[in-house]
Amino acid sequence: MTIKQLIKLEEKAKEVWVISPGLHYDTENKDFSEMVSVNLGEKTKYRYIVPATAQIEKNIKIYKKMYGVSEAEVANNFLFLPASEFNPFMSESAIYNASTDCIACAAPGMEDNRDVIRYNSKTAKSMARAFKALWRKYKRSNP
Repeated sequence: MTIKQLIKLEEKAKEVWVISPGLHYDTENKDFSEMVSVNLGEKTKYRYIVPATAQIEKNIKIYKKMYGVSEAEVANNFLFLPASEFNPFMSESAIYNASTDCIACAAPGMEDNRDVIRYNSKTAKSMARAFKALWRKYKRSNP
C-alpha cells in the first residue's frame, strides 16, 4: 500500500485507531495533518496509543494547537503507555552500514512477508545516532 492509498482509506474512515511512536504524521506531515483536520471537523473518531515520552509530550502540545483540541479531548482520545507496554506495536528495524551509506529499514516484527519500509537518509542517520547513543549509554562502548 502506498501513502496515497493510505490517505484515501483514512479520508473515508469514520473511526481511526493510531499507534504511533512520535505522532509524526499527525503533527509534521502536511498531507496527513490537513486530512486529520478535515476528518476531525467531520466528527471522525481518532484514538491514539502512544508511548509516554518527552517527544510525545512535545507533539501533543503541537497537536492541541493544530487541531484546536482541549486537554479533556486529549485525555479521552489518547492512551499514554510506558515504553515497555508500547513494545508489541513496534516493527522490526535494521540499520545497515551506519558509518558509511547508512540505510535503515523496518518490517512487521511478528510475521514473515515481503513488506519492508526503507527510510530516507535523514531518518536513517537519525536512527543510527539514537542507536549509537543508547548503545554507549548502556554498554559504555561503541557498537
